[in-house]
Amino acid sequence: MNTSTTFQEIAAEIQLFDNFEQKEQFIFVVGALVSRIISLHKAAEVMEMDTEMFLKILELMGIDFSYLTTEDIDREKNW
Repeated sequence: MNTSTTFQEIAAEIQLFDNFEQKEQFIFVVGALVSRIISLHKAAEVMEMDTEMFLKILELMGIDFSYLTTEDIDREKNW
């Protein structure tokens, strides 16, 4: 299987951005964000977006994002 072809096919599915480079960058940034390698602020900066706008895009795409642990979330819900 050709990995670059597969990656291009995946990136093509992201309808939010016009060009492949933006799509590729978004996939990379989201991966780094959920892996806690970069902050939400840095992710938005790399994508040249306002932090609130980037967070809204994640929400609209159904990408759950939180730096809280599962235990923190449970505590917050029951507080």
